[in-house]
Amino acid sequence: MRPGMARAAVIDRRGLAALLAALRAAGRRLIGPTVRDGAIVLAPIDGADDLPAGWTAVAEAGRYRLERRADDALFAHAVSPHSWKQHLFVPEVPVWRATRRGPGFTVAAERPDPPPLAFIGARACDLAAIAIQDQILMQGPFADPDYAARRRGAFIVAVNCGEPGGTCFCASMGTGPRAVAGFDLCLTELPGRFLVEVGSEPGDRALAAVPHAVAEPADKAAADAACAAAAGAMGRTFDQTDIRRLLYENLEHPRWDDVAGRCLACTNCTLVCPTCFCATVEDRTDLTAGESTRRRRWDSCFTLGHSYVHGGSMRVTHRSRYRQWLVHKVASWIDQFGVSGCVGCGRCITWCPVAIDITEEVAAIRAAPAARR
Repeated sequence: MRPGMARAAVIDRRGLAALLAALRAAGRRLIGPTVRDGAIVLAPIDGADDLPAGWTAVAEAGRYRLERRADDALFAHAVSPHSWKQHLFVPEVPVWRATRRGPGFTVAAERPDPPPLAFIGARACDLAAIAIQDQILMQGPFADPDYAARRRGAFIVAVNCGEPGGTCFCASMGTGPRAVAGFDLCLTELPGRFLVEVGSEPGDRALAAVPHAVAEPADKAAADAACAAAAGAMGRTFDQTDIRRLLYENLEHPRWDDVAGRCLACTNCTLVCPTCFCATVEDRTDLTAGESTRRRRWDSCFTLGHSYVHGGSMRVTHRSRYRQWLVHKVASWIDQFGVSGCVGCGRCITWCPVAIDITEEVAAIRAAPAARR
């Protein structure tokens, strides 16, 4: 079914609670935003009562805090410090296990059987990120079996963003704030109700099972206005004009030295990024040598060992590692996959402990490109 306004309905809070209860009764594990440890995180929830009613998050470069709202809106916050990546391309997963059998070993692939998931509250920028990871990890001859198993079973309830954060720039990247694809159902939170757009046949069946009303023109107009207001309230902008040429021609720009003096190579930006997919494998052998395992775990291009080949690492400085990350993210990623690796979620800006801002770094190079110096 084509997503869009042609098939739309309205539900209230009870209808939302019924929808989540139905998804859970169908055996799905609900993952959604909830308040935990001073943040709105994406974690397992039992139902609508676990959503962050009346909370919002204030995000700026290197800063994040929760604030109480004057109302009890459920989704009036920008993106979580987590992304849905942690539930699809999970931080650590077993690959195989070798067990001693007499004079030799038997090796068996480990294939976890993840429960079917339901993602509640996915934003447009994160749907774009999921689509990017789908392309990288599911399409082609070498699909990641664990990612594919988790992804194929996922039911997505998206939420159009009504209040972007101070580090958001999805409007510049063409990835939001309105979701246009990649969801089963999409909600727009309005006062006292939700406009629901259907994006798939499973979504249509799920909506039919809960109390709902036909959307009126006023509901659709209110949803349009909320999304338009969010698009005009982005905390950041990012100029993508000729971005590949700009960065390729400025690989020796002095701005790389400036950012290297601030960068801690802590890997935060890559860990919170919803599209980064660097990984390594780790072998473990028990002390009795009776069993060995191999596990895949997240890695980062900011670690010294990531660029190691025989004889040493190719990127030994913070300058070279930050340049590699940024140029790949918004330039050479396009060469590889035909799309930018940045969706404008702003997480890398918010969660950088020294407040390095990807939009600011590119703007500085654009303002004084080395080729014109």
